[in-house]
Amino acid sequence: MKLFKQVPVLAMGALILVGCSQENEVKLENYVDQASYGVGLNIGESLARDAVELNVDAIAAGISDALSGAEKRIDQETLQAAFETIREEQERKQAALNDAAAQVGADFLAENGKKEGVTTLESGLQYEVITAAAEAGAKPAATDTVSVHYHGTLTDGSVFDSSVERGTPAEFPVNRVIAGWTEALQLMSVGDKWKLYIPADLAYGAQSPSPKIPANSALVFEVELLDVKQEG
Repeated sequence: MKLFKQVPVLAMGALILVGCSQENEVKLENYVDQASYGVGLNIGESLARDAVELNVDAIAAGISDALSGAEKRIDQETLQAAFETIREEQERKQAALNDAAAQVGADFLAENGKKEGVTTLESGLQYEVITAAAEAGAKPAATDTVSVHYHGTLTDGSVFDSSVERGTPAEFPVNRVIAGWTEALQLMSVGDKWKLYIPADLAYGAQSPSPKIPANSALVFEVELLDVKQEG
């Protein structure tokens, strides 16, 4: 969702809403009141996803003026300049966050690669064998579908996704996941459990898939290969 049609705002962070003096004055006694509140909720939830500092009272004034046909309180040139300033500020903040996350990941992997039992591949992917299969099992090809259990964290240990916690294994084609997974899975045998340390460029890079994963983050996964469903 874009905050304004004129200016896309793409940064993540905390949404700061200044104002909201009408909070205790609103009555929700009939369907018109309730539907109106629902419209406000939808607008607020959409704006919250863009994570920009906004003044709630000013938003309400803009909506009120638009619905009533009142004269605009700010000319278009001033509005456009304000949108542009917000965009520039958000881009600066996001660039700083991205750079910091990239440095944290690089530092982590540099130290992690020195640990006993950690193997670093030419791509930069690192792995550690937690449990080796009792017997050499099937290794998946890129076109195969696998069943795995996994537990994903940031380098600080913060959990962002876990099939283990959900209690249900995940199934997916090997070549339809992040590059670090695609590379590692083809080296594993059914029954293996590895810990993967994935550089940002083999994970999601600058495009974060979730607020739980900052852009340019190195990721850590415990992956257990349960089964391979070979193509054909």
